[in-house]
Amino acid sequence: MPSLALPVEHDPKDLERRARNINPGGWTVETERPITTLLGSCVAVCLYDPKLRLAGMNHFLLPSRAKTAGDDTDVILAGDYSMEVLLNTMLMKGAVKQRIVAKAFGGGTIVTSILMAIGQRNAEFAQEWLAREGIALTAQDFGGAWSRKVIFTPDGGDAFCRRLPITQPGVQDVVKAERDYEQSLIRPAKPSGEKKIELF
Repeated sequence: MPSLALPVEHDPKDLERRARNINPGGWTVETERPITTLLGSCVAVCLYDPKLRLAGMNHFLLPSRAKTAGDDTDVILAGDYSMEVLLNTMLMKGAVKQRIVAKAFGGGTIVTSILMAIGQRNAEFAQEWLAREGIALTAQDFGGAWSRKVIFTPDGGDAFCRRLPITQPGVQDVVKAERDYEQSLIRPAKPSGEKKIELF
């Protein structure tokens, strides 16, 4: 596996200071600012077009989510939708699919989920999706009983991954955020009793 060590020319504090942070369910595409996220059971896939120096990252939990009738939950938060939106956004910004490469991280076992081996399922989904789309996975770090801080830079497509022990301060916040995120995906919101407003 390619080294994920931080090169000398990159100052990690400066990268984190300038980075755009994405939370569970988030994604973004950048040409200037680094992108960062903190992962537990979730997976982040980084896509990169080296010619345009166009970098994209998402952060998802659950490989897919089937919509049921009357369910207005935002399915874009699930992996299959998150990957499609990320790739399509890069293509709309001029990326060429044949040039795009990927790096992927996460899928830890720090969240006790009602869904068995969710971290492993997320990792397998990411690998299978990229293979199906013909996008090379050039670096990866999956699994284990720890969280991960990931920083992805548009200037060279470098991805830096720091493993964090589950006992480290702040990691429990990740666990809570991912639990809340998971529940929003697997349990539809209770009706509020208010009438829906249709936008047209």
